[in-house]
Amino acid sequence: MSVIAEESVRGTGGSVFKEISADNDEDNQPTEIESLCMNCYQNGMTRILLTKIPFFKEVIISSFTCPNCSWSNTEIQSAGRIQDQGIAYTLKVKSIQVDMNREVVKADSATTRIPELDFEIPPYTQKGSLSTIEGLLDRAVAGLEQDQPLRNATAPEVAVKIDEFIDKLKKLKEGGFTLVIDDPSGNSFVENPFAPQKDEALSVSHYKRTPQQDAQLGIKAEDEEEKPSNDIDCMRNEVLTFNTNCPECNAPASTNMKLVQIPHFKEVIIMATNCDDCGHRTNEVKSGGATEELGTKITLHLTDVTDMSRDLLKSETCSILIPELEFELGMAAVGGKFTTLEGLLKDIKDLIVSKNPFTCGDSSTSDRTEKLKLFGEKIDKIMAGEMDVHIVLDDPAGNSYLQNVYAPDPDPEMTTEKYTRTFEQNEDLGLNDMKTEGYQE
Repeated sequence: MSVIAEESVRGTGGSVFKEISADNDEDNQPTEIESLCMNCYQNGMTRILLTKIPFFKEVIISSFTCPNCSWSNTEIQSAGRIQDQGIAYTLKVKSIQVDMNREVVKADSATTRIPELDFEIPPYTQKGSLSTIEGLLDRAVAGLEQDQPLRNATAPEVAVKIDEFIDKLKKLKEGGFTLVIDDPSGNSFVENPFAPQKDEALSVSHYKRTPQQDAQLGIKAEDEEEKPSNDIDCMRNEVLTFNTNCPECNAPASTNMKLVQIPHFKEVIIMATNCDDCGHRTNEVKSGGATEELGTKITLHLTDVTDMSRDLLKSETCSILIPELEFELGMAAVGGKFTTLEGLLKDIKDLIVSKNPFTCGDSSTSDRTEKLKLFGEKIDKIMAGEMDVHIVLDDPAGNSYLQNVYAPDPDPEMTTEKYTRTFEQNEDLGLNDMKTEGYQE
């Protein structure tokens, strides 16, 4: 058995995961392995390619073909790290031309549901795939049709009901249904064809995994007991350090965490990660206090380039709007941050343009690439003070902050509005089911 050195995997030596390229590079060729065909039980050929998709992550692409029965199978597996949070996509499929052709990265840990038909594909019953919405439906139909000849012979009544259900699935290609992809690993993705504008038909939500989901992913034992938390006073007086992996190169790294009291605001948790291997640095801020009774909406009119230096605290629940660009970024997209307004705009540009997985390679189109390039140029103009725009921070939890440079006097270019949250916003924050008084009744 061969052993791969850690420095080779991490990329300091010859990296196992090569950048995807059209060049005929000998090091970037797939590995061919003779393997058994599960259809005719003769020997076929499996081709495996370890590659790295730019601005996305490392993946393992495998393809099997059998020269005896012509059976073939392809699949894609994520070779990257499990994300910090799970992710759920809810898509209202209306347009056949737009929605059915959306590209989808579906991990094997994802659950696929169609509520209108009470149809669900459980996790780990299908291999990971890179497909479209139409391709997911075709794959589901093919899976149901696979054992129909056997059912017709042994259980004809069941076979008839499955045929009826298959017809319903095929009719979904005409649109008018809801598709839900729930992936606890956070490695699934549904394309937004209107990027960088908001997709009205697609909603994305991040959530904290349950202990059962952690056990399914193999990152925590089912019988592992929770360790007692440290005293809150001790946490205020020391920097806590815990081991993690670098989000860029996946090398072992350390994350420092400190509980800090910001004067005239509230208590926050600051976390910072520094990777010694690739030099990547990241910081994140989380609110350490309670959810405010009212939401906060801060609107700033940018009139001068000096506005870019304003300090800004953005919580995970805060969404960002730029009305002049018809742009909206939902909560948890760039995480919690303590930065400047210029730093926030740079993060938005990196997320929408630089790190968009569908702006390069076979997945990109000239129209989409040109649209995102134009959006990036507009962000650069805003940071240079050449565009007259408004920046809106809408935080239903009330835990975000933007510096008032005229303090203690009011800022003539900034308005702060307190508002009552809607039922949907309380639902997103988990407040509707929270009961703090009389819970023993």
